[in-house]
Amino acid sequence: MSTAVNSATYAAMPIGTVPTKLTINGETRTRAIEPWTTLLDLLREGEDLIGTKKGCDHGQCGACTVLVDGRRINSCLKLAVTLDGAEITTIEGLGQPGNLHPLQSAFCDHDAFQCGYCTPGQICSAQGLINEGKARTRDEVRELMSGNLCRCGAYTNIIDAVLDVIGEQA
Repeated sequence: MSTAVNSATYAAMPIGTVPTKLTINGETRTRAIEPWTTLLDLLREGEDLIGTKKGCDHGQCGACTVLVDGRRINSCLKLAVTLDGAEITTIEGLGQPGNLHPLQSAFCDHDAFQCGYCTPGQICSAQGLINEGKARTRDEVRELMSGNLCRCGAYTNIIDAVLDVIGEQA
C-alpha cells in the first residue's frame, strides 16, 4: 500500500475491505473499500458524486471519464483500491454554479451539449488532454477526444469549445 494507514484506522475497517486513502475533489478521506469496487461505483454510490455517468460499463463510451492525478481515465475500468494516495477530480471538482470552469463556460457558449449525458466525461477528458499539452489543432483534439462518445452528435461544438479554451491558455 502506497499510503500509510495507522493501525487504529485499519482495525476499524470491515473484514474483506481494503483501507484506501483518496483525495476526491480536494478532500482527503480514508475509506474501507471492497477490492472489486470500481472507481465509478465508489464515486456514484459511495461518495454520491453522480455527475460521473455510467454508460457502457466497458470503457467504450467515455461517459465515466474523470481525472486521476491530472490524467484522464475511464473510471469504470479502474479498481478504486489501486488508486491509494491518488488525487481524483470529477466534474463536481472542476467548477460550481456561479463559478464555472473555463471548459464548462465554453461548452455553454458553444452549445456543446444536447441531452448532457456525456458532458461531464467530455469536459473531464478535455481537461485531461489540455493537461497533457498534446492537442493544438482541430484534428488533434478530435483524435484525442475520440474515446468520448456523444449520441446527440454535438462533436463539432465540443471541439470548438475545447479549442476555445486551448486558445485562451496559449
